[in-house]
Amino acid sequence: MPLPPEFHELARQVNNWGRWGPDDEIGTINLITPEVVRRGAACIETGAVFALGLPLSDDGPQIGAIKGRVNPLKTMVAINAPLTGDPSEFCTSDDVVVMGLQAATHWDSLAHVTYDGRLYNGHPVESITTDGAGRCGIDKITAIAGRGILLDVARAKGVDRLAGGYAISAEDLDAAVALAGVDVLPGDVILLRTGQIQILKAGDKIGYTFPTSGPSTKTVTWFHDHDVAAVATDTLTYEVYPCERDDMQLPVHLLHLVEMGMTQGQNFDLEALAADCAADGRYAFFLDATPQPFVGGLGTPVNPVAIK
Repeated sequence: MPLPPEFHELARQVNNWGRWGPDDEIGTINLITPEVVRRGAACIETGAVFALGLPLSDDGPQIGAIKGRVNPLKTMVAINAPLTGDPSEFCTSDDVVVMGLQAATHWDSLAHVTYDGRLYNGHPVESITTDGAGRCGIDKITAIAGRGILLDVARAKGVDRLAGGYAISAEDLDAAVALAGVDVLPGDVILLRTGQIQILKAGDKIGYTFPTSGPSTKTVTWFHDHDVAAVATDTLTYEVYPCERDDMQLPVHLLHLVEMGMTQGQNFDLEALAADCAADGRYAFFLDATPQPFVGGLGTPVNPVAIK
């Protein structure tokens, strides 16, 4: 089913191709300038540290909905093995992990999705091969560090958790900005809280339930107009799911990654950070969420750290 005219019009409005040159492969991460990094560092007052990554284990968030995207499977390859054969000398224990690079808390690379022969900045879709992403791989992003802002949409709406399937609008983002009491400036990284990760963490076995709340197509121009560098949410799907329309499947992914070149993050655990922000009224902080440099990676696990 072809995408509708409304989608293509929105794509034209937010397209960033060529903005940072014809060879650019990192998109809006270019907006994180040294000034933005200093702006983030200036937010550190108490030194309180919040790790935002989920535990890496086979009890991860993947529920089998995406073929091949397996939770981390860790195997021991050495247990107290003596280097020289003498156990009284140096002994080592080692392990190995097999996992989907988008299995846990992660960033998507700009090459993660394509449509209609389109890859960010006009790079050829054929550059994605069995070797991975020849262009726009996650390794091209050397750092994501600067000012982070928590937009607690759930708390701004007076609830602890948004209902499943709730489509976040630009007005919801404005309400969350008002709650945060901070202006969103070019180069900021937005952490968007729906509260739905509480479902994921509720039992011994991690697992999402559907539908999920998240950004809708009604937020895309908002992020573009504010020159946001990257956005991460606390859900598996990132955007609202099921999708807003049957003739637009995961349109926010397409618009953010392909048209805007804006990196997306998923499965960020924002609960402790959100509670602290609500307690002290400070929703801006220094954020280090630098990707692991998997060469040609379509995504990467990450353990983001917010420092207040």
